[in-house]
Amino acid sequence: MGNADYHARFVQVSLRRILDANLDRAREGLRIVEEWCRFGLDDAGLTDECKHLRQELAHWHTADLRAARDTPGDAGTALTHPQEAERSSVQHVLQANVCRVQEALRVLEEYGKVYHPEMGTACKQMRYRVYTLESRLMAGQRAQQLAQARLYLVTSPTDNLFTTVEAALKGGLTLVQYRDKTADDDVRLKNAQTLAQICRQYGALFIVNDRVDLAIAADADGVHLGQQDIPIALARQLLGSQCLIGRSTHCPDDLHRAIAEGADYIGVGPVYETPTKEGRPAAGLDYVRYAAAHATIPWFAIGGIDASNLQAVQTAGAHSVAVVRAIMHVAQPTIVTQQLLAQLDSGA
Repeated sequence: MGNADYHARFVQVSLRRILDANLDRAREGLRIVEEWCRFGLDDAGLTDECKHLRQELAHWHTADLRAARDTPGDAGTALTHPQEAERSSVQHVLQANVCRVQEALRVLEEYGKVYHPEMGTACKQMRYRVYTLESRLMAGQRAQQLAQARLYLVTSPTDNLFTTVEAALKGGLTLVQYRDKTADDDVRLKNAQTLAQICRQYGALFIVNDRVDLAIAADADGVHLGQQDIPIALARQLLGSQCLIGRSTHCPDDLHRAIAEGADYIGVGPVYETPTKEGRPAAGLDYVRYAAAHATIPWFAIGGIDASNLQAVQTAGAHSVAVVRAIMHVAQPTIVTQQLLAQLDSGA
């Protein structure tokens, strides 16, 4: 065998090994995502899309590619990274494996052009489908977490902001909104980025109050808008379909308008007068009862709610509440969070 023939054979074997490894990688990643779509989200559409993508990849995973596999001689099997051994939440698992599939499809697209032109084209089309799958998956995951959240912490400016929020997360909190109306933008951005990181570590949703730009910069899960903030449609255009958008409402008209405009959730209140909404009269328990009867999206009673009046709010029909001072202004946020969650669960 001449040098040219040997080189050509070496290239073909190496090419097949690359394709085999990345077909395995893409199919494994899709299966991990598919299992959560099926058993975690109960989403038949997403499950079906994952299954079809796996089957299309299996079509290209031919016997000659498998025959080129040399696991004992693979220099990469012993290589790892500390981040690969850490998965802090289901969302982290999903994001890691979607990225794994996308990277593998890009490799398959490029080397597939050499091996079989149609393979390169097919993998390119699948890669774009996985981008869409990712958006739908993240939107579904966030929507599910939102629907399951019983307690929503809205922060207030404090010197121990990060330790208080983390303490509440240790107590089981799963939804946090960063709210600060007075700090400079650079401070708010740094705070939002730090809080986003802390929330990700605990698998909690992180929302930014009012500011879509800060939500984007901090890679937040969404934004919460007041009645005087930008329209929901514009926020959706800027944030994309997979992010959450909440809207404060103070009366039945606000509620129905927010739902019609496409809000993912609403705040209902203020139930009681509160210094965080200075000058705004309490909407009262009657509005809570109205929301319980008419709201068709997740909603949180908010405004002056704490352990002393939570039962009355629950009796009026609220299953989920948002609090500020009840957690931000206490000495033991972890314990108080646990107590509030237990009270919410017992009244469900």
